[in-house]
Amino acid sequence: MTTTTNDTLQESIAQQREMLMDFLREPLRALAEACSRVWGDRAKIDSILTEALPSVPHCKFLYALNGNAVQVSSNISRDGLMKEHFGRDRSDRPYMCEMVPIAGFLLSEAYISLRARRPSLTAIQVVINTNGAVLGYIGADFALRELPHTRRLYEEPRHWRQIKGDPSIRGTVFHQTRAESLMEKHLDTVMSVVEELILDHGVYHVILHLSSSQAIIWLMDDPYRYRLLGMDALMDPDSCMAYPKQPYPHNALVPTQKVRAVLDNFRALRFMDETFYLRSGTLNIFNGVVGLTFSCDGSHYIQYEEFLDMDEKFWVSG
Repeated sequence: MTTTTNDTLQESIAQQREMLMDFLREPLRALAEACSRVWGDRAKIDSILTEALPSVPHCKFLYALNGNAVQVSSNISRDGLMKEHFGRDRSDRPYMCEMVPIAGFLLSEAYISLRARRPSLTAIQVVINTNGAVLGYIGADFALRELPHTRRLYEEPRHWRQIKGDPSIRGTVFHQTRAESLMEKHLDTVMSVVEELILDHGVYHVILHLSSSQAIIWLMDDPYRYRLLGMDALMDPDSCMAYPKQPYPHNALVPTQKVRAVLDNFRALRFMDETFYLRSGTLNIFNGVVGLTFSCDGSHYIQYEEFLDMDEKFWVSG
């Protein structure tokens, strides 16, 4: 089971990379030392790399490069030698453009592979001779999807985030006027139906498209699929009977009494101005995040407490 931590996205990536480096350093160091003793003999390098491949966990390809990043071995794969890669110039690949640390080991940033077009990583180990001179490099390629994971998922940050939308829409916002949508005409009923679905029928995430008069909902009993509700369903309280009764989750961050308050704020922002108005609003009761997209195409993601502390004057003046 995947657990969550208070780490940020970047902290989670850094921890994952450190774990990968820990189990790659020693096998590649030993491999570079073995290759240094036969450097210049392609057949012997291929043999050493082939024998070593099982000792480099999750490795897809092993190869040796000279100091100019030209390949001096075959590609060693789980299916055997790929001799056509001998002489390949890898100097322009992302992993060869990074600075190798003084320790002589580098785990590259992720990149898209040339052959499979999938996210990949490459580990580079410097090969040196007994005098300390650099002979070249050992490269080890990994498919990102085949690497182990800590199974610790970072927690979504709770600070307010603003994302600018399409510049062409922002540039013409003052030349447009809100057109009344079908949802606006029945907004009281829509909000009551949505509130009922959230409080008593297992809906934990909802997107209200106020301009196009539709809603998208996700249910706790079927979290991998969304359901699209048109106005026929949103205007009919009987729609709630299509979803089993379910108690409001105890681990939701949004208290029950605040759900309607958030929905009422969506309503207020829809009508706050004829030019600058809310196009869609999102609520997720588990992470407590409210999402807002305005007529200028700008989006905001904000905690529900902060959202409820603001009135429409803040948004118009901001």
